[in-house]
Formats: sequence, C-alpha cells, structure tokens
Amino acid sequence: MSIQVYGIPNCGTCKKAFKWLEDNSVDYEFINTKTNPPTREIIRNWVESLSTQAMRNTSGQSYRALGEQRKTWTDEQWIEAFAKDAMLLKRPLFVKDGKAVLAGFKEDTIRENLGI
Repeated sequence: MSIQVYGIPNCGTCKKAFKWLEDNSVDYEFINTKTNPPTREIIRNWVESLSTQAMRNTSGQSYRALGEQRKTWTDEQWIEAFAKDAMLLKRPLFVKDGKAVLAGFKEDTIRENLGI
C-alpha cells in the first residue's frame, strides 16, 4: 500500500494528520504542494475521484480572492485554478495506490477512507 499526503508543512490540519498517521504506524510520503505543485493531469485525476467541490479549500485567502464568479465555475475552470494556485486545494489530500481518496482530515473518517 502506497500513501502520499499532499499539503504544506506549516498547515495545522496537515500536522494533525501527520501525527495521526505516525501514531497509527502508517507509512506515507509527504509532498509539499508549495514547492512541488501537482500538475493539471494529476489534479484532473483527483477531480475524477473526489470532485472539485470536495477539493476546495474554502477557508483560505486564495479562495476568497476568487470572487463570486467561482460559484459558477466548471470542473475545468477549477482544475486550472488548482494548478495555478495549490493553496486552493483542501489540505491534506490523501492519495492511496495512485487514487485520491480523501481531502481534509477528520480522525473519524480517515481510517475508512484509507482502508486501514
């Protein structure tokens, strides 16, 4: 089983997820989306698994800066926005065996979503 966790190191939610993974002896690879942003193709695959709505970081400044037009955007417009600004992605984003399985961290759902 291969698990990648996409996010940023100083994100509080990411830190909680890292601690949970370590406390539960789950091996994972961390990918910093600020220094190694995902490509459009990777994002497109994530959207197919999760949906753009599930992947939106609605509490961030980048999201608020998009304005009201964001409410009518298509998936392609969201993919483009995520590719241009990884801060729009909900963190952390979990990928298991090449497939996005969860965006965000809630202790009560992570075990089910990761299948552990």
